[in-house]
Amino acid sequence: MKRPSMLIAMPLAQTTMKRLAEAGDVTVIDPGEAGEDEFQSALASHDGILCSAMQRIPDGCLERASDRLRVVSNFGVGYDNVNVALATRCGVRVCNTPGILSDAVAELVMLFILALARRLDDASGFVRGGHWGTESFPLAHDISGKTLGLVGFGRIGRAVAERALAFDMRVMASDVRDITEGPWEQVPFETLLAEADFVSVHVNLSQATRGLIGVESLGRMKRSAFLINTSRGPVVDTTALRQALVSGAIAGAALDVTDPEPPAPEDPLLSMPRVIITPHVGTGTVETREKMGDMAATNLIESLAGRQPPAVVNEVDLQLAGGT
Repeated sequence: MKRPSMLIAMPLAQTTMKRLAEAGDVTVIDPGEAGEDEFQSALASHDGILCSAMQRIPDGCLERASDRLRVVSNFGVGYDNVNVALATRCGVRVCNTPGILSDAVAELVMLFILALARRLDDASGFVRGGHWGTESFPLAHDISGKTLGLVGFGRIGRAVAERALAFDMRVMASDVRDITEGPWEQVPFETLLAEADFVSVHVNLSQATRGLIGVESLGRMKRSAFLINTSRGPVVDTTALRQALVSGAIAGAALDVTDPEPPAPEDPLLSMPRVIITPHVGTGTVETREKMGDMAATNLIESLAGRQPPAVVNEVDLQLAGGT
């Protein structure tokens, strides 16, 4: 039986690379250094690819590679980097790594909530600027008793809710699906925006969610409320967010994702008070990244072996190269 060929388009732990090499023939490529033509050619000559969920695979590239390509294994829970409907028509399975990154992202959300409420960034700058001892730093706020609104209540949203409850916060959530009963409230999106002190976004990027947090949504929030986004940058209308912050329509924001990424050096968001921006590091811990890499590798290996992998976005009848 012919060994499957695997294109690895991102750095992985040595133990993960060893597993992949034992299961097939591995080629490593850096999409940032490879030109578009080189990347497309490599994709078309392999049975499967393991790549970051931020690595866009254009429709044309997917179609040209579909004679051989059978699996796109994403390193990440998102899959907006690939046209899933087209992949299904082309017979290409798309996999992702849900669940294992929930704790890391939820911890970052709680960090954002605490940092915004206690003015952590401002307090650090206050000391570094030499103001301690000569001026009084403004009072901050507790988070106990405050209301957290979760836009989307999947694995990550639930993980955030569990942590927020430990801080004695009231938790409400809005989701297109019914939410299982628990110590949280399912409310309409409009109600959540109007009542939450912190609005945290946890939805996949789709045509329905692109620009979900825009002029109208921001206008419904309390002037004292904060926006947190750790999902996808385009879910928030960046222009509308800038305007809301400048006008005082909301109190501040914490963003682990932006649109575009990274933001331009001259973007006003970078110099606005009470705005925290981090470089898409929601899953950025050693432990979580190793688990994600291991799961992405398992998805690829199992798919190319004709077996069911742990996490599949779409389901196709794989006709694998090499007669497997």
